[in-house]
Amino acid sequence: MVKVFVASWALFLGMFMLMVGNGLQGTLLGVRGGVEEFSTFEMSIVMSAYFVGFLGGSRLAPEMIRRVGHVRVFAALGSTISAILILYPVLVEVWAWTLGRIIIGFCFSGVYVTAESWLNNSATNENRGQSLSLYMLAQMSGIVVAQGILSIGDVEGFVLFIVPSVLVSLAFAPILLSVQPTPAFDATKPMRLRNLIETSPLASVGMFLLGGVFAAQFGMVAVYGTAVGLTVAQISLLVSVIYIAALAAQYPIGWLSDRMDRRWLIIFVASLGGGGALLAALSGNAFVPLLVGAALVGGTSNPLYALYIAYANDFLEHEEMPAASAGFIFINGVGAIMGPILIGWVMGVFGEFAFWVVVAVLMLAMAGYGLLRTLQRPSDTAVEDQVSYTPVMASASPVAVDMAQEIYIETEIEDRQSEEA
Repeated sequence: MVKVFVASWALFLGMFMLMVGNGLQGTLLGVRGGVEEFSTFEMSIVMSAYFVGFLGGSRLAPEMIRRVGHVRVFAALGSTISAILILYPVLVEVWAWTLGRIIIGFCFSGVYVTAESWLNNSATNENRGQSLSLYMLAQMSGIVVAQGILSIGDVEGFVLFIVPSVLVSLAFAPILLSVQPTPAFDATKPMRLRNLIETSPLASVGMFLLGGVFAAQFGMVAVYGTAVGLTVAQISLLVSVIYIAALAAQYPIGWLSDRMDRRWLIIFVASLGGGGALLAALSGNAFVPLLVGAALVGGTSNPLYALYIAYANDFLEHEEMPAASAGFIFINGVGAIMGPILIGWVMGVFGEFAFWVVVAVLMLAMAGYGLLRTLQRPSDTAVEDQVSYTPVMASASPVAVDMAQEIYIETEIEDRQSEEA
């Protein structure tokens, strides 16, 4: 793994700095919205807008790259992100923030596609899994560090908006000065949704529900924390715990995934996350139970993304996997767009505690549907015939998911060859 890091350190460093900027602006807007007296529902629209742009960027970025090349797309999107970050405190209006979040979501999606295509191009069959793991570590670490910066800054001033703008601008220097342009690639067309749902109803429904949970973590946690009166330091710690738990739980859940019926693991993990959300909802003013509940939600919901992909792959041919992944990204993106709006509306009607209640309902719905499918359709896939689990973030672009699919395929081919030998 050290060799992989040395070979691509500039890309990992650049992505770390980008994620510091992205993680900081997401939480900062949630807190600053409360200072500006935006309503919970207004902030839910702002937070949902990011995923509108992100979903659009994941579909349009490959075409942009084919037309003008990786370097130009990367530089153009990066400069746009930097400009929008500075404009947030200047145009303090819901419509302006919403438009800004759409643009930033689009740009970050395009940046991920470009960076991950560079990473995939430099990876080999032997180190692709390590490259993807280091990339995920850089992303998660950036989000966590961003919360530390937020906790020591002034959310009512301009500095915390300038910091991510500067970091994003600087992030492109090591990447653009060290990587070589990669050949343009063809975007994978998603499998028809009807075929995808028929192939794996459990993964399809789960991806949709999981989109709402992920969107709640990425933006609405800060809105919730501001509404219930948490300090900026407490909100920063709350968000950090979610992502630290998400990173720590990937590998234990992946280990279990390769050794048992994945549907029962999905049921257990989703139930655990639902229980954590209920614990957070019932925590009242107690901060420690709130942290424990948030950690359970983060530590279960993020690994579920890779778990659903692995489960669906058990029923797909190799040539179908990339198309299915593109379809899952779309389904998950639609859920992510709808999630904050639903949560914002429910919080406005029933109160702030309803944030965790909605998350619990989504998680328990995953568990309930998993149990229903298990009872309806006995497993016909032996544990030893399941494809290997590969960690991948819920915010991954199609390129990162395609990398994960390549790892699935390569591992399965190697296993078959070893069995034949």
